[in-house]
Amino acid sequence: MESKRSYTAIKVLFSYIALLGLVVTVGWFLYSENVVYNKLEGKIAFEKTKILRVSKLFSNVYKTESLARKTIQTNSESDFKSYLIETDSLRCRIDTLKEIVTTEYQKVLLDSVNYLLSEKTENIRQLKTIKNKAEDEVSVNTAIDEITKMEFKLRKLELQDFTKNPNDLGNYQRNVLQKYVDYLNQNIPDDSTNTLSKQASDSILANSKKLLSNVKLKAEKKKESLNFEENKLLKNEIAISEQLRKVLRIIEREIIINSIKNNSLKEKSLKKVNEIVTASAIIGLILTLFFSVLIVSDYSKSQLYKKQLEIANFKTKNLLKSREQLISTVSHDLKTPLSTIVGYTELLGNSDVNSKQSYFVKNIKNSSEYISQLVQDLLDFSQIEAGKITIEKVPFYLPEIIEDVAKNIQTVYKQKDIELIINVDEKLNTKVVGDPFRLKQILSNIIGNAYKFTEEGFIKISAFADIEDPFFIITIEDSGIGIEKSNQKLVFEEFAQANENIEKKYGGTGLGLAICQKIISILGGTLNLESTFGKGSTFEIKLPLLFDTSDTSIPEIKKPVFLNNKKFTFIVIDDDINLLNLTSGVLKQEKHKVLSFDRATKALEAVSNTNFDFIITDIQMPEMDGFTFIKKLRNYNFSTYKNQPIIALTGRTDLDLSVYTEAGFTTVIKKPYSPKVLLQTIQHILENKEIPTNEGNEAEPNSAQFYSLETLKEFLGNDDEALKDVIVSFVESTDENMVFLEKAIAQQNITEINTIAHRIAPMFRQIQANEIGNILKNLERKDLESEGLDNIFENLKIKTETLFTSLKQEIV
Repeated sequence: MESKRSYTAIKVLFSYIALLGLVVTVGWFLYSENVVYNKLEGKIAFEKTKILRVSKLFSNVYKTESLARKTIQTNSESDFKSYLIETDSLRCRIDTLKEIVTTEYQKVLLDSVNYLLSEKTENIRQLKTIKNKAEDEVSVNTAIDEITKMEFKLRKLELQDFTKNPNDLGNYQRNVLQKYVDYLNQNIPDDSTNTLSKQASDSILANSKKLLSNVKLKAEKKKESLNFEENKLLKNEIAISEQLRKVLRIIEREIIINSIKNNSLKEKSLKKVNEIVTASAIIGLILTLFFSVLIVSDYSKSQLYKKQLEIANFKTKNLLKSREQLISTVSHDLKTPLSTIVGYTELLGNSDVNSKQSYFVKNIKNSSEYISQLVQDLLDFSQIEAGKITIEKVPFYLPEIIEDVAKNIQTVYKQKDIELIINVDEKLNTKVVGDPFRLKQILSNIIGNAYKFTEEGFIKISAFADIEDPFFIITIEDSGIGIEKSNQKLVFEEFAQANENIEKKYGGTGLGLAICQKIISILGGTLNLESTFGKGSTFEIKLPLLFDTSDTSIPEIKKPVFLNNKKFTFIVIDDDINLLNLTSGVLKQEKHKVLSFDRATKALEAVSNTNFDFIITDIQMPEMDGFTFIKKLRNYNFSTYKNQPIIALTGRTDLDLSVYTEAGFTTVIKKPYSPKVLLQTIQHILENKEIPTNEGNEAEPNSAQFYSLETLKEFLGNDDEALKDVIVSFVESTDENMVFLEKAIAQQNITEINTIAHRIAPMFRQIQANEIGNILKNLERKDLESEGLDNIFENLKIKTETLFTSLKQEIV
């Protein structure tokens, strides 16, 4: 059945691949033809543009020919100028067309058109010149007619007597006529009558006619020559116009031929596209029919198999239901006698029994607990399988759940040398909505397995929030036996162990992780495993994050912001460089100016020439303590000191507040202190409010809590990098002081021991390492006895090394 279903899937896959191949192939051919088609369209549009421009050239040519004929007929200068303008326009169009033609032959033809236009223009100029000369001859004829009219009347003559517009004459005609006029005027009598004798006047007129007749004869000969030239130029003009039109027709014909050719190619491309589409449609239809027959055949078979599966599934469900009822009945029936066995075993174990009987009782107890766990796992498993598991959504504190489960399991395995490390993101220090019971069940299984399979080393539980998803993630890391990579999936299966040796050595039902995975899946999360055989395992639980918004109470403000917008200058003094940096860092976060000193003498020098608003100083310091510092400050009468507030920092608990106020301090803050306490104290001073008494943060942390970095994180504004730097600096400085302390103890130098202990104690108290803080507090006593100091130091050294190991893991 499985084989048939696989073949069906393969057939469907091949049908899709075949159709996809057909689509891709056809698409590629169509794309190629589309590229060719677009190119042809571009060429056709290009040729149409050229045809349009050639047509416009024809129009321009006809217009220039019209203007040329008009110029020849009228011999007008204005018409000739119009002709020149139109000719220049025609040349510009020819140059434009020349840029888009594709063949050199067409460019040569267009160059010949430009040449013919130039020749035509020169021809018209020559015709115009000939016309002007012909007009000069007309002027000579007019002069002869005028002389004839003068036969009856003689007087002083002028050029205007022979021609109306003497300025229009040519130079030659004008000179001849002027000489004739001068001649006549010289022969006119000077007497008052100004009349000639008939013989004299006849002689003058005869000679004048003879002279002008000779000129006319020459002019007629010249006119014949000019007429010959004019006819020649007219023929040339006609030839040029014909040649121009011929050239343009050749260009037009070539462009039309190219257009026809491109249109033919376009039709072929369209025909090819149609053929491809038709062929692809036929092939696609054949493939669809072929694979449809195959798939329908397989589908009919699969329907038959489906009916068989439904029958088998029905039988399986009945079997599972019967199994569930059996497990539920047996489990409930076993619970009562098991509870009785466990109870009586406890009573028997608490009674007076010998060692052999105690051994028997222990075996009975272990077997009873194993059976009880198996019964509970079977009940949970059957409920999950039946879908009867109920999920709650109630608000709870995640850190409390993690800590409760981990500490309860730790007490069971207290005989093992295992360090428990719990790190919870501050974002999760508020109520979340979920199912705390199911979460405890999950954590109990996984943390219990971590303790079961870890003989020594550590178990690290971390929780952090992923606000963007939003999810919260819990990781449980151990240094136990680990799981081989090939068996990592097996551990999540029902009734399965990583290998049979584990069941023999450690026991277990093989249901725990399977139940956890199913519950986490129901909760909408995931469970992942990373493990290295022989080195340990890490389980990652990822569950949806939903914060509880029903609580309308105002959350505590850990770090108040100054109401005053004004920024102040602080002088901070502390011989502990770590606390000095922390205090300065809090003030700098509030944008105040801070001058920090590790010696009171240096601060006193700075005060003498520095304006300031506050002084915060430690009390017990080398060279000069806090009381001496304030005494000298008040006695020296510094111009910069005007009774500004002075806050004392101290770890001493043997002095009342009145001692500090009488010495001149405004108030005192007991070490260890938080940024909240420091900023609130400054705020109360600024507002002239009553300053609350600060008794420090000496409250013991949880019994299993070796230290706490919460206050330190407040100082650093939850900056992980800054926290890492402070811890590194604290570890390094403490290691140096421990060397000095060991040397002082060897020398039994009580004063030096007191000084060193006081110097390093504040930072331990600040991180609530109270066991170490109490040891250092004893070493600070003035009445410290030299006996037993070596044992005290050895205890201090061991606890310090353990603390530093944990701190280093915090900053990894």
